[in-house]
Amino acid sequence: MPDTRRTSYADLFRTPEFSPLFLSSSANIAAQTVSGLALGTLVFRATGSPLLSAVSMFGPALAQVLGATLFLSGADRLAPRTTLAALSLAFAAATAALALPGLPVWAMLAIVLVEGLIASLGGGVRWGLLTEILTKDGYLTGRSLFNMMSGVMQIAGYAAGGVLVTLLSPRLCLLLAAGLYATAAALALRLTRRPPRATGRPSVRATWRANALLWSARPRRHVLLALWIPNGLVVGCESLYVSYDPRAAGTLFACAALGMLAGDVTVGRLLPARLRPRFGVPLLVLLAAPYLALFLHPPLPVTAALVALASVGFGASLVQQERLVALTPDELSGHVLGLHSAGMLTLQGASATLAGTVAQFTFPATAMTVMAAGSLTVTLALTVASRRDAADGGAAAEAGPGGVRSPGGGCRRACPPPRHHGPAGSGCVADGPGAD
Repeated sequence: MPDTRRTSYADLFRTPEFSPLFLSSSANIAAQTVSGLALGTLVFRATGSPLLSAVSMFGPALAQVLGATLFLSGADRLAPRTTLAALSLAFAAATAALALPGLPVWAMLAIVLVEGLIASLGGGVRWGLLTEILTKDGYLTGRSLFNMMSGVMQIAGYAAGGVLVTLLSPRLCLLLAAGLYATAAALALRLTRRPPRATGRPSVRATWRANALLWSARPRRHVLLALWIPNGLVVGCESLYVSYDPRAAGTLFACAALGMLAGDVTVGRLLPARLRPRFGVPLLVLLAAPYLALFLHPPLPVTAALVALASVGFGASLVQQERLVALTPDELSGHVLGLHSAGMLTLQGASATLAGTVAQFTFPATAMTVMAAGSLTVTLALTVASRRDAADGGAAAEAGPGGVRSPGGGCRRACPPPRHHGPAGSGCVADGPGAD
C-alpha cells in the first residue's frame, strides 16, 4: 500500500480517541508557551539576570531526571485518562500560584521545579497512549502531527504572549495559562477509560529495572543520546532569547516554532519512508549551525531567519523516535518514550542553565554560539561512534544517531521483530521502519 495512504493525516482524526488526546495536548502546549514567556519576563524584570530568566523558563526540565529515575514505571502502569487529567489540573494550580503578587523569585523557581517533577510522567503516558491508539505503524505520522500542532501552538502562544505581556502584565498571562491547563484536563476526560499497558504497581525498583533494560541495548542507547544532547544544547540557545533581545523575544520564539513546523511537515509528510533515515544527521547539523553566526549580532530580520532555519532541524527527532519505537517492546513503549521525553527535557533544562551561566559572564550571543558548537561536536562524536560500532560488528550495523544507516551496515536476511532481540551484539537486528 502506498505510504501516503497509510499515513494520511485525515485518517488520524477518524481514529477513535485521537481527537481528544490531540486537543488536550494542544491546550497544554499553549499553556506552556504563554506561562513560560510570562514567567521568564517576570523574573528578568525582577532580577535583570539572564541565568535566572533562563532557569525560570526551562528549569522545570531539570526535575525530569528525578521523575525518570523514580516514577517512570507509572507511564505503563497507570490509567492514562485519569493520569493525564490529573497532571493538567496540577499544572493549573501551580501556574495560578506563580501569579500571586509578591511571590519571591526563589519561591517561583521552587514551584517550577515541582512542576517539572510532576510532569515527568506526562510524556510517557501521552506517547504510550498514542502508540495504543495508532499502533506503531502510524506512530511517526501521528507524532508528526502532534509536533506540527506544537509548532502552531508555540507560534500563536509566543506571539499572543508577547503582546499580552507587553500590554497587560506577566501575572495576568500566568492566570490565562492556568485556565488553559484546566481546559486541557477537561479535554483529557473525554478519552476512553483504558487499563494500564503493563501489570504491577508503579515503583522505584520497577523504574530502575526497565531503565536498565532499555539502556543496555547499544542501538537504543545511541538513539536516546542523539535525542537528548544535540537537541538540548540548541534549546539552551533558545533559552537566551529574552536576554538577547527582550523586546523581540516573542518574535524569535515564534520564528523558532515556525521552523520546527516546517521541519515536521517535511519529515512527516514530504520525505518518502525509504529516504527518512538518510536525513537524520544532516538535520541535526542544521539544528545547530545557524546559531554560530549570532555572535556577529546580525539585524533582527536576519536573526529571525537564522532561528527559523535552525529549527527545521528539530525534524531529526521524528526519524530518531521512529527508530526508538521500532527497537522497543510494546509493553515498554510508554516507558521508553517517557525516558526519551524526560531525558530530553532534563538536558534542555541543564543546557538552559549552562547557557545562562555562560551568558552571565560573557554575552547572550556568545553563549548561543558556544552551545551551538557543542551541539555540532556531540552530533559528530555520536556519528563516529555509531559507525565505529558498525565497522566492528558490535551493534549489528545499526542506524547512526540521527537514523542514518552506517556505511556497509545492515543485515539483509529475514530477522525477528526488534522486541524479540537480546542485548546489542547478540545477533542480527531487523531493519527499522524506513531503513533503506
